[in-house]
Amino acid sequence: MDGLVEFRTGDGVRVVVEGVEDEDGARLVSRGDGPARAARTFEDSLDGVRAAAASALRVFRDGSLRPDAVELEFGVKLSAEAGAVIAKGSAEGHLVVKLSWSPEPAPTPAPVTAPATATAPPAPPSPAVAPAGDPDAATRS
Repeated sequence: MDGLVEFRTGDGVRVVVEGVEDEDGARLVSRGDGPARAARTFEDSLDGVRAAAASALRVFRDGSLRPDAVELEFGVKLSAEAGAVIAKGSAEGHLVVKLSWSPEPAPTPAPVTAPATATAPPAPPSPAVAPAGDPDAATRS
């Protein structure tokens, strides 16, 4: 098991992580029972990983593929001296990239218009009805 490394965030919050051995096999030794203290803040340690993620996103979004979604998965190991290191995962990969596209919507068919049908001509106006008792009222109007 690698030793513990203590990082501080920019806000001063203490973050303790399991650190990794350096490539040359050297190990950090802490004073006392506490974890080794990192030389950089937690955020500063992750700057390299953030830059790698931004670069990978640019490659996949700006190219000819134009996916609707890009998902990046990094394995990250933290070292007191080196900061964050993109690590091998269980599948021996440093980076997992998932691209996805939404299916194109089906073209909307043109609206179906009903065929023209013959309609009866409008009915002529009905004759005026004369009030009872005035036989000439219908002809005067």
